[in-house]
This record gives sequence, structure tokens and C-alpha cells, in this order.
Amino acid sequence: MSIADLFHAIQETEWATGIRESALTYPIILTTHLTTIALFGGMILLSDLRLLGLTLRKWPVADVVSPLRLWKRFGLVVMVSAGFLLAASKADSYYPNPYFRLKMALLAMVAVHALVFRRSVYDKAAEFDRTGIPRHAKIAAALSLLLWSSIVCCGRWIAYYEPPK
Repeated sequence: MSIADLFHAIQETEWATGIRESALTYPIILTTHLTTIALFGGMILLSDLRLLGLTLRKWPVADVVSPLRLWKRFGLVVMVSAGFLLAASKADSYYPNPYFRLKMALLAMVAVHALVFRRSVYDKAAEFDRTGIPRHAKIAAALSLLLWSSIVCCGRWIAYYEPPK
């Protein structure tokens, strides 16, 4: 079975068809996805800008980064779940879309980013208040901003892709 066949099979499931054909379900899931992106993205933005030393400088790094971690995890789960449901309901059109594929690759890169920097940056935010924000933490924050901004852009571009005729 090819990947295209797998995408088609997912789209043809009863639940994916129900999402796609419902007058309310698809818009509700889309609204949930977009709202979560806004809230989750705002938390990412605050954390990364604080790590870069560009905002909230009067607040300790740990007071900005640490309390948002649980909310960011929750937001990520909701955002990805809603995105999966949206993609599944229109999988045949998403599979050949280069912006969808790039978005998925960027999401994989975010996972790698989290694994690489979790222990050395995100778990040590309290130390940065005493020692200063190290260069690798600023690199992690800048990469995070770049990756997430790129994911949002690709997400918007998905809707505007027209396959060659």
C-alpha cells in the first residue's frame, strides 16, 4: 500500500467523511485549530522572546517560561489533534500539497528541536536568572520562532495550492 493509498483510505473512513460533509463539525474543528494556534503561538512567542531578552526583561526567565510549559503541552495536543482531523477529512487533497508536506516536515523538526533543547534550555530556565541567558538558549529560541512561524505560513498556504492541470 502506497502512502497515497493510505491517505485515501483515511479520508474514506466514516468519521473523516462525517467531518468533511458536516455543516458544523469541520468549521468547529477548524476554529478550534486556529484558536489553539493563536493561544499556543502566543505562549511560544512570549517564552522565546523572553529567552532572547527582547521582552518581559523585568520578569525572571523561569517566571515566564516554566508556568507556560503545561499549557503549551496541552495546546500542542489540541492543535495537533484538530489538525489531524482536518487533514484526515481531506487527505486526498492534502497528500500532494507541497505546503502540507513541508508543514509536516517542520513539525518533525519542532519535535527534534524539543528533544535537543529540552534539558539544556527549557528545563534550566531558573538557572538563567542567576547566570544570564546563554547563547545556546538564544539560538534555541530563535530556531523555535523560525520553525513555528514557518509552520503557520505553510498552514495558510495549504489552502491556496492548486495542483497542476
